[in-house]
Amino acid sequence: MAKKRYAMVIDLHRCVGCAACDIACKSENNVPVEFHWSNHITQTSGTFPNVKYRYIPTLCNHCDNAPCVQNCPTTAMYKNDEGLTLHNPDKCIGCRLCQLSCPYGVIWFNKDAPHRTYTDDEPPAIKGGTFQGQEVAQKSGAPIPYYNPARATTYAGVRKRGTVEKCTFCDHRLAVGEQPACVVACPADARIFGDLNDPASPPSRALARHKPKVLQREQGTRPHVFYIRDFEG
Repeated sequence: MAKKRYAMVIDLHRCVGCAACDIACKSENNVPVEFHWSNHITQTSGTFPNVKYRYIPTLCNHCDNAPCVQNCPTTAMYKNDEGLTLHNPDKCIGCRLCQLSCPYGVIWFNKDAPHRTYTDDEPPAIKGGTFQGQEVAQKSGAPIPYYNPARATTYAGVRKRGTVEKCTFCDHRLAVGEQPACVVACPADARIFGDLNDPASPPSRALARHKPKVLQREQGTRPHVFYIRDFEG
């Protein structure tokens, strides 16, 4: 058995739908604006005034039985010893089979060079008074103004054109004993992260106390993102 088996539990009674997780993820992982490693599903049902609204945070499920890993022809998408589903951009050939195989829609493809806003922006609206995106990046001394160099310790800081990318559970933070950025940023403590091999870990205790659900259980992927206390019962 692996020494650790990381998983996340999301308490839907605590989640307030603020999207702090989404913003923290972009900042921590240098994610392009149009990509969403951390995302959410919104559902509205019923007829006014009897309307129900659901907000379900989503991310890579780091499945035990991951279709993206099984269908990758170059082993660019792989499982590590701690249960994380990770991606090696140096092996990626951009075939997108992983993206097509994922039932959760959480894998993104760099069709063009990422962060184009900061490389080929339009001229400034007022010369000397406003800045192009490229000028902002240059003045920040980084590829993009919000660039986080720590991301590059385990994965490309900015993923290249022709490759896919997705959530890694912030493996670079786990490597130094820190929690994923989305967990730290959640103001309501709705995200519970840790090692399922440890029965005393926060996610193990949360799963023992509540009846968990996963997205698309019928797919047989055995996700490592669990949901508890759904308002739908």
